[in-house]
Amino acid sequence: MIKVLIVDDHAIVLEGLKRIIEFEKDISVPWMARNANETLKIVSTQKPDVIILDISMEGRSGLDIIKDIKTALPEVKIIMLSMYQEERFAVRSFKLGAAGYLTKEMASEEIIYAIRKVYAGGKYISQRFAEKLIDEINQPHEKQPHESLSEREYEVLVYLASGKSISVIAKDLSLSDRTVSTYRHRILEKMNLKNTAELIRYAVNAKLTPRI
Repeated sequence: MIKVLIVDDHAIVLEGLKRIIEFEKDISVPWMARNANETLKIVSTQKPDVIILDISMEGRSGLDIIKDIKTALPEVKIIMLSMYQEERFAVRSFKLGAAGYLTKEMASEEIIYAIRKVYAGGKYISQRFAEKLIDEINQPHEKQPHESLSEREYEVLVYLASGKSISVIAKDLSLSDRTVSTYRHRILEKMNLKNTAELIRYAVNAKLTPRI
């Protein structure tokens, strides 16, 4: 029996995926979690075979906890579940240790095959998304300024680009206002930007804003 942990901060997504998965006789969903803390607690005490992990949650994001999960349970297979179509999020996920990447719009159709594929030791990405990735890789381009950012800096950039204030970002990411301000300063410095307005303009032009 393949034991699955589903992590998402939306109850509808959790219940919907659980129903789909538990139609299969060889897959069960003993655990569900809605944030990073719940996820890491389950991982530290239980042994899921596969984790379906939401890439964007309040507090620490899915990307932010991949390394912690793999440190606690190296053999677990992680499938990132995302609202983002951008190829860069898939690339980041695989570099951090994920075994699969699914967009939420395709999850109901592909989740079972993805679970079985990664459980057997493979990698999973939908054919349609794989074709987009290949097209992106084959397009020669210079390294963009935002590609020099760390995972956390990039995350703060996306929050800032969505128009959120320092205090709101700090609350969402469980950080202090001062820490977020420091990240903002580093981002502006690395990207050679003068202020938040320029940062937002850059993010919009580069299509870095999240699709909500």
